[in-house]
This record gives sequence, structure tokens and C-alpha cells, in this order.
Amino acid sequence: MSADTQGPATPGPATADLTGGGVRGGSTFGALRDQLQEAAAAFAGGPDALAGILLGLVDDVDRAVREPLEIFPVCHHSPASALAMARRLREKQPKVVYLELCEDMAPLLTELRNCRLPVAVQAFAGDVDGFPADWAPLSVVAPITEASAEYQAVAYALDTPGVELVLVDRSCDHVFQWDPRADRPGQRAEDAEPPDREEAALHGEAVGVEIGDLRPRFAELEEHLLRHGKVRHWSEWWHQYVEVPLGDSDHDAYRQVMFLIGSLFRRLAPGDGARLRVDEDRERYMWTRIREHLAATGTDPGECVYVCGAFHAAGRVEEFGVAGTDTFTISPRTATTWQYGLIPSSHSAIEGQFGLAPGSVSIAATQWTKSLRRTRVKPYRLAGQAGTRKPAATKTVAGRPAAVAAEPAAADRLSGFLRRPPVLDALDEAELLGWSVEIVRAARRNGYLASTADAIAVFETSILLAGMRDRAKPTPYDFQDAAVTCIEKDSVPGRRDVRRLAEIMLGGDRIGQVGYESLPPLARDVYERLAPLELNLQQRGVRRALLDMTSRPELRACSDVLWMLRRLMPHGAARPIMGERRLGERSVQESWDLALGTHQRALIELGYQGVSLEQVLEQKLRAQAYGPQATAATVLAAVEDATLYLSGRRLADELGGHALKVLAAERTADGAPEVLRRVRTLLAYYRTVEPSLPPWIEEFAKAGYAHYCTLLPTAFRDEDATVRQVAAMLGFLFSMESLALSLGCDRAQLELAVAQSHPEDAAKTALLWAARVQLGTLSRAELRARCAALLDNPLVVDAYPRYLNGFVHALEPVPGLADVVVEAVSHAFGRLPDTVLLPWLPRLISTLRSGAADLAPLLIREAGRVFPARLPALDTWVPPWRAPRPEKAAGPARPGSGVRRGAALLTAYPAACDAVAGLLGCDEDWAAAAPAPPGAALTRRHPATSTAVAALLADG
Repeated sequence: MSADTQGPATPGPATADLTGGGVRGGSTFGALRDQLQEAAAAFAGGPDALAGILLGLVDDVDRAVREPLEIFPVCHHSPASALAMARRLREKQPKVVYLELCEDMAPLLTELRNCRLPVAVQAFAGDVDGFPADWAPLSVVAPITEASAEYQAVAYALDTPGVELVLVDRSCDHVFQWDPRADRPGQRAEDAEPPDREEAALHGEAVGVEIGDLRPRFAELEEHLLRHGKVRHWSEWWHQYVEVPLGDSDHDAYRQVMFLIGSLFRRLAPGDGARLRVDEDRERYMWTRIREHLAATGTDPGECVYVCGAFHAAGRVEEFGVAGTDTFTISPRTATTWQYGLIPSSHSAIEGQFGLAPGSVSIAATQWTKSLRRTRVKPYRLAGQAGTRKPAATKTVAGRPAAVAAEPAAADRLSGFLRRPPVLDALDEAELLGWSVEIVRAARRNGYLASTADAIAVFETSILLAGMRDRAKPTPYDFQDAAVTCIEKDSVPGRRDVRRLAEIMLGGDRIGQVGYESLPPLARDVYERLAPLELNLQQRGVRRALLDMTSRPELRACSDVLWMLRRLMPHGAARPIMGERRLGERSVQESWDLALGTHQRALIELGYQGVSLEQVLEQKLRAQAYGPQATAATVLAAVEDATLYLSGRRLADELGGHALKVLAAERTADGAPEVLRRVRTLLAYYRTVEPSLPPWIEEFAKAGYAHYCTLLPTAFRDEDATVRQVAAMLGFLFSMESLALSLGCDRAQLELAVAQSHPEDAAKTALLWAARVQLGTLSRAELRARCAALLDNPLVVDAYPRYLNGFVHALEPVPGLADVVVEAVSHAFGRLPDTVLLPWLPRLISTLRSGAADLAPLLIREAGRVFPARLPALDTWVPPWRAPRPEKAAGPARPGSGVRRGAALLTAYPAACDAVAGLLGCDEDWAAAAPAPPGAALTRRHPATSTAVAALLADG
């Protein structure tokens, strides 16, 4: 690192005066500056970049301390920061609190009193306008815990009369305007640093607003600190060397140390990164907003507090301070519509999103409780918040909190802090012993074979590890390592390992909850509509709901809501145990496992998209049908869901009409199997329920018939088109043929398409033969002869299994060929050599299981009809295709023989004769004709018909 980029040799305009002798001469930290300069010279052998960096740190601290508007630097979810904030607020009683938080989230903060912390303030945008479409949906969250300085500031400002809370950070819209992805349009939203841990699921893919993010961005510096601090990760280093020492420091020492740390990490951060540019723009934004508010209200800066991260407290931009320049122009927001609300958060979700060590937030919460007991500082809590009591009223003077007298300039507390050796806490044997006993008890409950000896081992190992790391008192992290070493052996018997058990024991993964009053209208509507279930659905965990719609008809409305929730929410939120909902079917009894409290975030985000479940479902179905990747199959799926979940046919008819356009634009057979399945399902439903078919499905059958006839020859030749897809196209044509022909289609179009098809693949060739049998251009006898010729040809016998694959798929369009397929498979087992048969059997099984699972019953049923049911009968069984066929008498029939036979039969069966006469349109009384025998006139008038009827009756 060179002085040209990081040292004060090239200061910005805002810091030029700070490096001059005038400021140094009157500085509070003159003695510290001289000591650091001498140390740098002695260490480096002369003035260099190190001296510039060290002196720059002191300049940054001096500048922040001298600022008329008190800057309160904080660290993200730090108990020491929260403790110092609570102490300072009761001491100073500021009139205005400026907080580093997205300014458009301000209206949501009053709703915190209805929640159980931790929760996160969220901004959500489902439809974007001004950002790349593939970024949607956009989500920004700012998690808040009780052991955080920002919560102390919010609680103080909202519950103290006469105090104003002003959020000064960039808006949520600017968060994405300044996102580095905006400079790289090709990068997708999920490609930019996704959360690493599964525990971040409570926040989803949201972008976290970092309030007081304090971590080295110089990798070598962090590695150096961790190695010499004898710790594993940054959270442990901060707890040991900053959190604990600052817990008992006074206000001036706390501020100066935090300024120093922020300045150090700021000056050692990469100087040419996009992240640093965003950080500087945030500082310009916040100071611009602060000066605007001071100018508009005329507030004295001495009566205000500016709460921000220590990294931003030591900023060097021109706009820094109340006397900074006003050269920063805030860009307007985009046209994106943002929705705001509160979502539940958890300690593990915060750790996962912000890259903290597992268990660090839980340990911080425990440290916060211990610090409050030790220091007896009274924290601020919002009145009415879950689990808290209403705080005592704050004394006010002239309508506002009592302010302290003007304070003298802060003395140099930094020098003493840096020279003071670390305070070694005495070993608290009772606390460590309690930890050791509790971890053994928790391990035994989770399947570990732990005993009292393990508790003693954990106790002694914790002390040993602390001594190896130069600590007199074991920290929670030392205890975790000792527990893992002494208890966890080769495997984890339960769901949780020992490290996770230690995290739960030391603080637990506390999960927040949003109160009913703070929920969006849709979420409250869901709870109200499910009230007849008489379950506490806001509580976390799984609740079993039993619905008997026969005895309680009012539960049908609850069933409708639950099925929509299953369609809209993640898996597990509403899971049916008994009962199903399909087209034309409704269960009279249902059983559900409901976990709406666990998935409260997903329910809240549904509320950002509409005011009712029906509205949100309609929006999603439209997006599914009209999306750029929509196919005819997906549109038909949307039609089915609209019919299944929404009453009325308006949306289904609209989406069905759109399916026609999507189908006409398709040029491949990729979606043919799904289209065939869904069209058959919808046709069966409408024919059963509706008095007539909807116009759109008639048009779809007509257009699909012509469309697939056009694509059929190409699909037979296309190597990318699978046998299953071509079979689905033929299945659509044959199953929709009667409906299409009644609507004006021409069967000659299908015949020409089949005649123009010339496949080269063996499976498609067999499929074409089956289609020709269905059309009548190829007889069954000719088909059997071709199959036999394949087996007789030694050059083709190896390809016979591929032909059988085509015959199996041919049962989709031509199910009547099941007997021929059984016969062909039987020939294969009887005549194919083992070298061909055995490798083909796994392929046949996989084909029937994956691609033709619904066709297997046809083969099984036909085989059960053909083959003998008993084993002894197998010895004398003769396959039907080998049984001798009765030969008909050759030679032409004698003239008049058919007429005489028909007359005799008609006379013997007069009722049948009357029925046939009615079908032929004969009204005369044939039996009254004399002297001719009964039926003679009819047989003479229609000799050919009489001969055909006689032949049929004789065969029967």
C-alpha cells in the first residue's frame, strides 16, 4: 500500500486543513500525534507511508470529535454500542436523532411496538420500472434487535415527547440505483454475493442495509488480527478486544476508540473499488439530508445526535459536517413502486446475511443482558412491545426532555486507552461450571453418550484453551471449542451437532414475530378467513387442522383458502395430509399441517402484491401465461389453476384464448405431451360439468389439429424430437379428431401429413406404422407381417427393441394396438438372442416407468387377458396369434341365397326386423304383405343390407 493512495500526502479538499500545522497545534491529540510519529520513524527508519497513515488516523478522530453535531459511531448489533447509546441518550436528552437508515422506511418504525424482536424492516418491489427486469423482485431489509444501538435510538425518539427521529440514509430505490450490478447489465441479481448460509432464508434474497458494518476490508489486515489475536473469526476478535473493553468505558473513550477503528478500516480499504465509491456517496447523501433538516427547522446542532456506523463517522468527503459543502446532487427515484412492511427475523438470519460467525448474535444478546445487570443501565424499550413493561415517563422541560448544560471539549482519552494493558477478568467458575453441566444435559437429550466426566473435561479444557490464547477468563467461543473437543466424537447422532447446541444454550436462535396489527391487509384477511379452524396460526410450529365439510359446511371457505395458500406459499406452509382438489373433485373431509407462523415472511410478502389471495393468484396466473417464456402447456396449466381455485370462468376463458396464440407460435413438439395431458383433463371436466364446451377449447382443438398436422412430417424427421413427443402429437390428433372434424377440419389433412412422414429412426418408424393402422391404410395382418420380417432379418434383429419402444409409445395415440404390442413383446422374449434381449430389458423398464407410466396398465391388462391365469394351464396354452384361424368357404355366393337367409332370419326375429326397418326408414307393414313370407318386401328392396345383416347374425 502506497502513500499516494492511502496516506494524507494527497488529502482531499475536506482534509487539507487537518494536516496543516494550525490544526495540529490546537488539536486535543497533539501528544498522541507526536508519539505515533516518533514510533513510525523508529519502526520504519524515517518518514514514510506508515507515518502518514498513523497521523491520518489521529486527524480523522480529531475532526470527528470537533464536529459541532455530535456523531455517535456504532457497530452492527454490538451490545457495547447499545449500552453506550442508552447511557448517552439518558445523559444528553437530544432533541433530534439522525439515524443511518433508509429514509423511506421511517413510517414503519412505529410498528415495531407491535412486534417481538428481532424483526426486519423491509421494502419490497415486485414490478420494477427503471431497473433490469431480471432483478425483480427487489427487496431491502434492515434487521433490528434489542441489543443494537439503532433500536435504542428508535425507542428513545418514539417514546420521548418532543424528540424527532430523522432517517438520513439513501432510499431503498437508491440502494439499487447505486448497486454495482447497474454497471454490468448482464449480471443477474442472484449472481451478486448470495447469502452463504441456509439460515438467511428468513430474509430471502433481500439486500441487507448495513447499519454500522465494521469489518476490515483489507484481507491481510484481518488475517493479521486473527492470527495474533489467536481467534478463529472476526466476530470472536471483536468480542475479545473491542466489545468487552468498551463495555465499561465512558462516553468520550468509547467515541474516540470507535472513530479510530473506523478510520483505520477506512484508510486500509481498497481505494479503487465500487464499494468504496458507494460508501462515499452514502456519506454525502446523509450529510446533505442533515444540513437540509437543520436549515429547515433551525435546530441547534448541539441538541442533535447523529447515529451512524463507525466506518462512515470518519469520512473524508467534502460534504462532511454541518459546515460541509453542498455540492452533492441527489438523483430522483425511479418509477418503481415500493411496498413496506415488517418481516420476522432471527439471530441466524442476521448472521447469514451479514457474514457473521454462527452464534455471534446470540452471544451478543447474552452479553447485552449481562451488561445491563452489571452496569444497571436502564435501556429504552418501545411502550407496548411484546415482553416489555411500559417505561417510566421522562422528565421534560418546556415540552421537551431536559437537556444537560453545555459540555466542555472532550479530552484525549484515546492515548490512555491504547497504552492501558488489557484488563484480565477473573475466572467465574460458577458461570463456566453451569455452562459445562448444561451442555452435557443438552447433548444427552440429542443422543450423545455424554456423562459427568465430559462436563469436567469441558470445564478444564475451556480454562486450558483460554490460557493458550492469553485469556484469564474463557469466552463463549473458548467454551464452544472445548465442548466440541470433549463431547463430539465420530458422528452426530441427532439433528444438531455440539457447536449448534452450544449456540442454543448460550443465547439461542431467537426468532421474532410481527404482530397482527402490523400485518398487511392480505395477511390479516387470511387469519380472519381461517378463524373457524380455531387454531393459533400466528404461533410458530406446525398445527394440525381437521376439516369435516359435511357436518360444518362453513369450513368449505377455509378449504378454499388453504388450497390457495398451498399454491402461493412455500412448501410446508400449508401441506395437505388427507384430501385432494382436482378438476371436478372436491373432498368432503380434509386434514392439513399448517405452519403459517413459521412462514410469516412469505405471507407478508404476499400482502405486498395485493389485498386478497384471489387477486394475488390472478396476478401470478397472468404473469405465468403472458410471460416471455410461456408455452402452450404453461398457459393451459394456468387455465387449469384458474378453474380449480377461482370461481367463475372469466379468467379461464381469457387465458384459454391466449393459449391459441401461444400454440400457433410454437414450431417444435417439445410441449406436446403436456399439452395433450392438460387438454384431455380440461375436456373431460367441461364435458362433465358444463352444458356445452367453452368456445375457446373448441377453437383450441380446431387450431391444434391443423397445427400438429403441419408439424407432424417435420417432427418425424427431426432428431431432437423424441418418440414421446411425436406420440403425443399423434395422440392429440386422434383423440381430438371427432371434435375437430365436427368443427370443420378435414381428415385428408391428417392423411396427407402421415403420408408425407418418412422417419429414419426405428422407434418413430414403428410409431408411423401404428398411425397408419389407425387411419386404415395399413392392416393389422400387414403390421404383424412386418414385425415378423424384422425378426427374420439378421441385419435388423439388433434394432428390434427400438421398434418395440416405438410400439409402446404408440399406445398413447392408438390404445387399440395393445394386443399387437403384447404379441410383439412376446416374440421378442421368445426369439431375440440374449445378447440383444438382456441389455434391452432395463431400457424397457425405464421407458415404462418414466415416459410411459400411464401406458403400462394397458399392456398389463392385455397380457392378463391373453396369458393363462394358472401355472398348470401354461403347458397346454397356445398363444392366440398361433392358434389356427377358421377358414371361410371359398367361392361366390349363389344368387338369392343371401335374400332367402335374410328373410328367414327377419321372420324368426320380428323385433329386430322392426328396429332395422326403422333405421332404414321403411314405414310400411311388411308383415301384412301376402302371400310372400314376412320380410320379403324389405329384403327385396334392400338385398345388400339383408345379406350383411344375415352374415352378422349368423356369425353371432
